[in-house]
Amino acid sequence: MKKTHLITIVFIILLGGCNVNSNNETYDQEFITKAEKKAESYLRNNYKNIDKIKFSDDHSNPMGGLVIRGTINDNSNFSMDVDDSLKIIAISEGENFPEEKDECKDKTCDY
Repeated sequence: MKKTHLITIVFIILLGGCNVNSNNETYDQEFITKAEKKAESYLRNNYKNIDKIKFSDDHSNPMGGLVIRGTINDNSNFSMDVDDSLKIIAISEGENFPEEKDECKDKTCDY
């Protein structure tokens, strides 16, 4: 009887731990829109020859943060990690990604 209770308690604790780790933050549409505007500003202020930016609807991140994904000039993909204060934390650039502006190579230009 005690062994059954112990196994049940351990099982409940394990399920609770799995639930805690699987809760990703969710962001409302207003915050996502602000993040996309910030991402567009970042791209236009730090890179050359950006004519068109198209954002994806996929904002998933296994770590729970916000990722802004999209395409630049219809030929290069990107993804950007954005924190809760709308700061660009990291950017991943695909092939044919525009070149950085000269004044923004050593430091991030304002966005």
